[in-house]
Amino acid sequence: MNILRHIIRFAVSALVLLIVGWLVPGFTLAGYWTAFVAAVIIALIGWGLEAMMGPRVSPYSRGFVGFIVSAIVIYVTQFFISGFRVTILGALLAAIVIGVVDWFAPAKPRLADPDHHL
Repeated sequence: MNILRHIIRFAVSALVLLIVGWLVPGFTLAGYWTAFVAAVIIALIGWGLEAMMGPRVSPYSRGFVGFIVSAIVIYVTQFFISGFRVTILGALLAAIVIGVVDWFAPAKPRLADPDHHL
């Protein structure tokens, strides 16, 4: 069941990347399978960065550092996949769009703030 959850997550992430490609200038994908592979590569790079440097640099973290790391991860991903091209401006704009989408429909569940009391 765990593998199915990851496949669904990557499938949804691929759809988000396709939408970003449609909305953002300087961000192009050759098709759905390119977007799916890009979603996997983006997740792997993000996981690797988080494993090496901690959750503060995670593409899923909040704030400026997370935003910049997201843009860098998106930009670097193009070097691993043919059919995926992004400019620096395209990566920055894509990080904004993906951040907004993640705010409304997070890819990872967010933990409640333990200091927050109702």
